[in-house]
Amino acid sequence: MRINFPTWLTLFRVALLPVMVVVFYLPFRWAPIAAAVIFALASITDWFDGFLARRWNQTSAFGAFLDPVADKLMVAVTLFLLVQVHPTILLALTAAVIVGREIGVSALREWMAELGQRKRVSVAMIGKLKTVMQIFAIIVLLLEHDRDAALLRFWRVGETLLVVAAVLTIWSGLYYLRAAWPLLRGDAEPPAGA
Repeated sequence: MRINFPTWLTLFRVALLPVMVVVFYLPFRWAPIAAAVIFALASITDWFDGFLARRWNQTSAFGAFLDPVADKLMVAVTLFLLVQVHPTILLALTAAVIVGREIGVSALREWMAELGQRKRVSVAMIGKLKTVMQIFAIIVLLLEHDRDAALLRFWRVGETLLVVAAVLTIWSGLYYLRAAWPLLRGDAEPPAGA
């Protein structure tokens, strides 16, 4: 298997994950900024690898598999880190909604792919909007995660953005569920051979 440049970018994103975890816990004043920059860099490579793969016609089965895995790992692990340092009901609930939806939609897409109906649950604009909102929320929360409660100037902004992302997460999850609903109910027959 030959790995192309867009797939190397995806692998780079996966490699950034343990780096971000270590940086998150470093006892230095610059650590929150560095963790946020690492997460932002990973988010940029997420857009860039897909763009280059399509532009250069370098899509691959391995890249198509790895890209969503890398995305979900980065978001889930970062949310777990944030909940661990700020174990509030609001943050834990929004993180659970976001991670739970990712698992559910991934399972739905896998099942639909087995039926030859993956295009019914391909990424929609609401899903992209949800992703952008999540990225901004997590970057703000990473920047603020180690401040004293009295200094959490933007933490509430980050929490609010994450709640909005959770609402969009539910909305997009329902969008995908609705697209798959005829097959889930058995109202539509899967194509022959599926």
